[in-house]
Amino acid sequence: MPKHDFLTPKAIANRIKAKGLQKLRWYCQMCQKQCRDENGFKCHTMSESHQRQLLLFAENPDKYIDSFSEEFLNTFMELLKRRFGTKRIHANQVYQEYISDRDHLHMNATQWETLTDFVKWLGREGYCTVDETEKGWFITYIDRDPETIRRQEAVAKKEKLDMDDEERMAKFLQKQIESGKTQENCARETVYTELRKESEEEKVTFRLSGSAKGQEVKATTSKLTTNTNPLSNILVSPGGEKRKIQKNEVGQKKIKCVLDEIMEEQEKAKERLNRKDYWLTPGLVVKIISKQLGEKYYKKKGVVQEMKDLYVGIVKMLDSGDVLKLDQAHLETVIPALGRPVRVLNGAYRGCDAILMDVNQEKFCVTVKIDSGPTRGRIVDGVKYEDVSKIHKMS
Repeated sequence: MPKHDFLTPKAIANRIKAKGLQKLRWYCQMCQKQCRDENGFKCHTMSESHQRQLLLFAENPDKYIDSFSEEFLNTFMELLKRRFGTKRIHANQVYQEYISDRDHLHMNATQWETLTDFVKWLGREGYCTVDETEKGWFITYIDRDPETIRRQEAVAKKEKLDMDDEERMAKFLQKQIESGKTQENCARETVYTELRKESEEEKVTFRLSGSAKGQEVKATTSKLTTNTNPLSNILVSPGGEKRKIQKNEVGQKKIKCVLDEIMEEQEKAKERLNRKDYWLTPGLVVKIISKQLGEKYYKKKGVVQEMKDLYVGIVKMLDSGDVLKLDQAHLETVIPALGRPVRVLNGAYRGCDAILMDVNQEKFCVTVKIDSGPTRGRIVDGVKYEDVSKIHKMS
């Protein structure tokens, strides 16, 4: 029977049938040939080329099985690493994506009979972390790439340096607190001085004068300086009672200055650590500012549903319900009405929820009251518009 031409309906139908996946029982792994029906597979097994391949396999079956197993393992692990990374994923989901490739190597040609055996083997050999649930087997890829290990070591080293900076800052703060306590104690102590005369010939004169409410004591000397005057720290009240003047007010001012300095150092350290170039987080209300998406979405608001990476998120529009994948460069923050909840996106209080207290339109900044975390209740002034955004509350 002559072969059909390339553009005949029969030839086109045959090419369409050959595109998709066929039944596994009609596939020959040694010859890498897929047959479309039982008759075709029977004819293939009786062919001379297939018989030659079986003779080669019979000479050294372990060599072929090991080769097929290694190829299956490498292809499966490459798909798991590239597609899912280090996320915990159902093993059957990865396998379904693997066999969707028409030219994949079949598992029945390897040393593993079932997917469960293969998953258990991955766990024993340390390729993945596996766990069994009522929904089946789940696997988590263990990344041992040298570049990834170097990157993780660099991150750990940076965190250690940051911890060292925090320890130095803690020691500095402790030193400042101790210094403030010492100044406070010194300020509260009364300073007593000794009454001295420059020579024995000098005379000290006391003049007493009567009054209805009391007596006032005055001591004068001819050559007494203010630093050595014993009466400089004595105040006579209208009732005639004497009390000592303490330097509490001066000490309190010094203490306040030390505390302000400590708080400023803390704010600067937190600002340096928490200032990042990415700010998108799930649950934010954002506004689209890019005209590339069309007038339908320009200046419209949406809610960030999830994050694809540090800079790209899935945004669901509030008015139309459309779901878009957008970069943070195409979005801006939304400032709500006073008293509504917001989230701090950058700076010293990054990640904290807050309540909007005031808006300064001239300086493009807001005042917020922190509503979560260890600094709850603190009022922060001068937060820029781009560092806070409205939180979407589910009704």
